[in-house]
Amino acid sequence: MPGGGPARKAGSTTDETDETEGPAPTPAARRRATAWRIALVGLVVACAALLTAAAVRPSAGGRVGGAGVVSVAGLVAQDRRRVDAELDRLQTEREALAANPASSAVPAAPATTPTLPKPAVDDPLDRRAALAAQVGLTAMRGPAVTVELDDAPRESRGRSLPPGVPPPGPNDLVVHQQDVQAVVNALWAGGAEAMAIMDHRVTPRTAVRCVGNTLLLEGQVYSPPFRISAIGDPDVLRAALDTDPGVLLYREYVDAYGLGYQVTSGTDVVLPAYAGSLLAGSGAVARPASGTPSAPGGQ
Repeated sequence: MPGGGPARKAGSTTDETDETEGPAPTPAARRRATAWRIALVGLVVACAALLTAAAVRPSAGGRVGGAGVVSVAGLVAQDRRRVDAELDRLQTEREALAANPASSAVPAAPATTPTLPKPAVDDPLDRRAALAAQVGLTAMRGPAVTVELDDAPRESRGRSLPPGVPPPGPNDLVVHQQDVQAVVNALWAGGAEAMAIMDHRVTPRTAVRCVGNTLLLEGQVYSPPFRISAIGDPDVLRAALDTDPGVLLYREYVDAYGLGYQVTSGTDVVLPAYAGSLLAGSGAVARPASGTPSAPGGQ
């Protein structure tokens, strides 16, 4: 090294001073060291071969990249062609109906129909009638349940409370928007075929909003009790109400503070067709407002 001192021998890993401090390795030790080096080199070579094979062999599941990108692009193009063909077919049907207005008249769906019609796939007139029923443009009749929600009556507001339930605040004693929303969601989840709120048919554009303890619906203001009716299997609809978290939360307030909750069944209930403008509404049933209590006695 610079500055003098013994020079390092080529291929040696220790200097001469170290070699004089210990006994020289025996021939058997040198053979064992050589064997380990050979085994280590072989292991490294084998691992490199395996890694190379894994890198060049395509995975069994395939991947998106290289040729895979071309395949995805081909699928997109194929799907686009299918959609274009369907649009062309529907346009042809529309032109045929426009050329023969007499055949495009759709007879009114009978009010006694308890379930949605199941039209033939290729019949545009039947598809139109089915769509009208689904969006509430035709009256529906059949077995149903009606749910009635009401504010707590004045005479029950001073009653003794169950153990652990704090005195109610003003908002704990009235029906809120999320309570109506919970009932609506539960009935749809239970397979409701048609629904009405305060005798107004619910459509995909129906908006439910509450201001204080009043309900705003289709430009009109309603005071409680609020009635929600749904056509369907009464047993299934009741079961959906009994398991919905939002309805169960409301029923806790019913038990604690005396709010109204009543469910009745009917075998021959008629829900009117939607009579408002199809352009009215917000496009969706309003979501629950934030900041509402989570449960009686909760945070």
